Amino acid sequence: MKREKSKQALLYLFLFIGVSVMIAPFLWMLLSSFKTNAEIMRVPFTIFPEHFKFSNYAKVWTEVQFSVYFKNSVLVAVTRTALVLYFSALAGYVLGKLQFRGRNVIFILILATMMVPWPVTIVPQYQLMVWLGWKGSYLSLIVPAMFSSFGIFMMRQFVSHVPTELLEAARIDGAGEFRIFHRLVLPLVSNSLSALAIIIFLWTWDDFLWPYLMIDDQSQYLLPIGLAFFSGQFKTSYDLLYTGATISVIPVLILYILFQKRFIEGITMSGIKG
Repeated sequence: MKREKSKQALLYLFLFIGVSVMIAPFLWMLLSSFKTNAEIMRVPFTIFPEHFKFSNYAKVWTEVQFSVYFKNSVLVAVTRTALVLYFSALAGYVLGKLQFRGRNVIFILILATMMVPWPVTIVPQYQLMVWLGWKGSYLSLIVPAMFSSFGIFMMRQFVSHVPTELLEAARIDGAGEFRIFHRLVLPLVSNSLSALAIIIFLWTWDDFLWPYLMIDDQSQYLLPIGLAFFSGQFKTSYDLLYTGATISVIPVLILYILFQKRFIEGITMSGIKG
């Protein structure tokens, strides 16, 4: 009994250390967002601000066009996530439940694209966007990402475990494939869609390089590019940088809190069914 309690106490200790290591940078960022730049650079440093400077948030939101970057990021991230979810689920249904020649070959080719490092494709994708006339438009950020090989792989794993008998019964009742997909399949894989939504949203929200290459107009910049503006060649406004970073974390936290249960269930079931 004592040995069991010792193991449990040791486990809690490791968990506490792990949580502390992960949370500490976020707490530092949050507290520093209320400091002045001079206070942040002071040696020795202080953990808590001497006076909470709430004006940092007002300055970042109004004077630095951060509200514009925030709205742009929400628009791109939500649109891209919604499209990836729909087309990934649709492709997963086709590859997981419909029988046709070449189905496995197509799936293997999709998996093969996951093995190619993304930086290798930057130059050809850049040239393609220029040729299509999409450079400088949000189309260059949304359309190439609509068909996610990871999303298709993940959704195929889930859809393939939907009972075939249920689909056959719907077909006997006269339901078409699109109706079956929208009325039966999508509700049954809602947990996996929630997990995929959080993953895709995070990838889009944190993406810096591709939007930096594609978007030229400053009024169309996304949050990661806006944060980079606070780091100058000779001076970095750490107070505004920390404030902007804190604001950029809020949507991610809200999304995870809302879909936390579904996300955990989706990831757990993907491990069981994978």
